Amino acid sequence: MDRKFALVFALAVVVMGIAPAIVFAEISVGVKQGDWIEYQVSYTGTPDPSHAISWARMEIASVQGKEISLEMTTRFSNGTQLNETTTLNLMTGQLGDDFIIPANLNTGDTFFDKNAGNITISGTEKRTYAGATRTVVYGSTPHTIFYWDKSTGVAVEGRSTFAEFTMTTIATKTNMWQPQLFGLDPVVFYVLLIAVVAILAVIAILVIRRKK
Repeated sequence: MDRKFALVFALAVVVMGIAPAIVFAEISVGVKQGDWIEYQVSYTGTPDPSHAISWARMEIASVQGKEISLEMTTRFSNGTQLNETTTLNLMTGQLGDDFIIPANLNTGDTFFDKNAGNITISGTEKRTYAGATRTVVYGSTPHTIFYWDKSTGVAVEGRSTFAEFTMTTIATKTNMWQPQLFGLDPVVFYVLLIAVVAILAVIAILVIRRKK
């Protein structure tokens, strides 16, 4: 019995030594009911009718645990529009076209997509989407490189390459963050503006009093 245990233990050590290390990230939901985001889609080449999309909107209908219900509106290049409801599950890897992934992932973290398998975050960087500079993470599937907003897990850009065309999808509007003014958060901008106006008013009052 001891000899068999020793053999099993030795085999386990060998397997663990040669198996690749996969770090699965904690599953955190970063969106809430009422959040929405809109996308513009552009192409090079000629897409097939199912991919000939010009605009899309995704709105969070509900969030229950790791399940997220989405209302999707898709507008095609020929003018037709498709409205549908779909449910994602971050726990089971039901991610659709990777619309939303777990929030707050870091470089090297891995999440599961039931269609594409395990996807590893390749890097983190700052990029501008929907009028604001955001921290994004990126990773890829066989056809597409994705960029996701880090704090929400929402897709903000996708670049897909197929045999006859390439497709680029970019987020243009959302209520999940506010467009920046001169590179600043709107609240910070207006606080600074009020402070400057107040200082100028005090200076003007002092100048008038001195003249008198």
